Amino acid sequence: MNNKNLLELGLNEGYIKEASIYNKDFYLGRISVQYRDIYRVFTEEGEVLARVSGKLSYSSNSTLDYPVVGDWVLIDRLDNKNGDTIIHKVLSRKSYFSRKIAGSRFDRQIVAANIDYIFICMALNNDFNISRLERYVAVAWDSMAIPVIVLTKSDLCENIEEKLEQVKEVAIGIEILVTSSLNGYGYNKVKEYIKSGTTIAFIGSSGVGKSTLINKLLDKEILKTNSVDENDKGRHTTTHRELILLEDGGVIIDTPGMRELGLIDADIDKSFSNIEELEKQCKFSDCTHKNEPRCAIREAIENGKLDIEKLERYKKLKREEAYNLLKSKQQEKQRMKSKK
Repeated sequence: MNNKNLLELGLNEGYIKEASIYNKDFYLGRISVQYRDIYRVFTEEGEVLARVSGKLSYSSNSTLDYPVVGDWVLIDRLDNKNGDTIIHKVLSRKSYFSRKIAGSRFDRQIVAANIDYIFICMALNNDFNISRLERYVAVAWDSMAIPVIVLTKSDLCENIEEKLEQVKEVAIGIEILVTSSLNGYGYNKVKEYIKSGTTIAFIGSSGVGKSTLINKLLDKEILKTNSVDENDKGRHTTTHRELILLEDGGVIIDTPGMRELGLIDADIDKSFSNIEELEKQCKFSDCTHKNEPRCAIREAIENGKLDIEKLERYKKLKREEAYNLLKSKQQEKQRMKSKK
């Protein structure tokens, strides 16, 4: 790998300028794979194994300060002849996709960083779930990357137009691509996004066909895939996040299927922009949409312009985000106190 390849990986003048501020003996690299305590890093001379420096680890206030797949970092060497390479600095992120960490903790987990597009993959078979898509869209808008919805397994769907109408209500301002790995339908539209220096993160639930789609784009079986069961439910295949450089340039980040997507920071209003606009028309700014006069939300429901189930999903996501954000801040305060 050389400087030309780093440009294909997304290196730009902004990262080069920021890197020049620090130790001149450091080298630029990009995180390609993240394991528990060790990373694989793309450099101008190939891939190396690396660990975080003690200083970087000590100065980190949360998991957000540690490197993740897609990060540009400064390292002390370009080979592993004398042991693992050391990561000394994580450069500023221009974008990142994050979620609440799985389980009872309220930390935020960054899934991938420095991405240009987020491909939200959802299957059109029995695994189709509009409320789950609303979650992905809300978090994707908050990432500062551009979301694109990729609907897979169209060959297994008998009512595509009906499902497309549901998706369009959620995906306001987002391009929707319909694909099938069986006949390659829609793949040319997907390929139009893949360009040298551009990074695309693929996200979605287990079994939606992310790995199959990526293999088709790579034109080789680089990622393991599993068949679906009798309920059209796919089994989890990708086990870790991985940055893949395409032969003709461009970068793909594959991510494990997410069994849960908890919200801490999300742009919910963009996914439900029609509800947000209606709320502005209510007589009272703090309208609860229950008994107040001249409530635009209630009027829209009565006139059939707003689905009450969609309103309930919107309120549920708002409550969840507010609760998780509050708990996250309380948890962060406790951490800071324990450091004193």
